[in-house]
Amino acid sequence: MSVLPYLVAGWLFLVGCHGLVTSRNLVHAVACLTVTQSATYVLLLAVGFRAGATAPVFSDIPVGTRVVDPVVQALTLTDIVVSATITAVLLALTIQIHKRHGTVNPDELRALRD
Repeated sequence: MSVLPYLVAGWLFLVGCHGLVTSRNLVHAVACLTVTQSATYVLLLAVGFRAGATAPVFSDIPVGTRVVDPVVQALTLTDIVVSATITAVLLALTIQIHKRHGTVNPDELRALRD
């Protein structure tokens, strides 16, 4: 078992979080959130991986053959769909903020509240 996928997932998470903290643009923040969410794909696939296993299609393989966990694959696909939906909604909100306030800089938007 390799530790590399777990390191990649941690690295993606840290890079995305760093971008979120240092972002001065809402579009950049949404992109960084997407990178952070992609760490979960790598983590889920790493958890469900089995060396020497085959795809979870049970119609043409002999009984007792090792297969990859299909639940983890389904969770990963669901995570991708949810991530795409969240990204679309956040970008739509960013467009509306830009139309209403003329900026996508969070610091300038904070000044509007005062």
